[in-house]
Amino acid sequence: MKNIKTMMVAGLLALGLSATAQAETYKIDDAGSHAFIQFKVKHLGYSWLLGRFNDFKGEFNYDEKNPSASSVTVDIDTNSVDTNHALRDKHLRSKDFLMVDRYPDAKFVSTSFTEHGKDIEIKGKFTFHGVTKDMTIKGKHIGAGKDPWGGYRRGFEAWTSFKMADYGMLYDLGPASEVVDLYFSIEGIRQ
Repeated sequence: MKNIKTMMVAGLLALGLSATAQAETYKIDDAGSHAFIQFKVKHLGYSWLLGRFNDFKGEFNYDEKNPSASSVTVDIDTNSVDTNHALRDKHLRSKDFLMVDRYPDAKFVSTSFTEHGKDIEIKGKFTFHGVTKDMTIKGKHIGAGKDPWGGYRRGFEAWTSFKMADYGMLYDLGPASEVVDLYFSIEGIRQ
């Protein structure tokens, strides 16, 4: 009887461990290859300024059976800001905006992940310009499957917005230009 109880406990432990080990780790594909972080902000309220961050890295863990156990981390090199205009990019890197000498990176670390069908909501901490604040990102699960090279990939798109002043960026572009919209297109390769 003692052997049966021991075997049952061992079996339950093994089942519990396998159930918690379902999350798969994905490395975010090389920035610019199949993953993008883009932004837009109104320029004086007259037009949109569009740009992107060319260099970033990250990973996410995704559990199909228990999506709430999923997580994501993204590190952004702020010096890689690119608006397709060298003088503007230099200004964006300056003390007026990103202050890349002092704040060379930005980071998002999730604290919760919710999925309803293909819709997702990720809550977490966003550190930008030396300030850390709560951020909610909404998006969609695009799909997953084998790639032609023997790997397995999974992709999401997501978006959020924030006020520059909330992160200590006080350069006055007028009230129409206070909010930055961020867009993420993320493809990960299963490790």
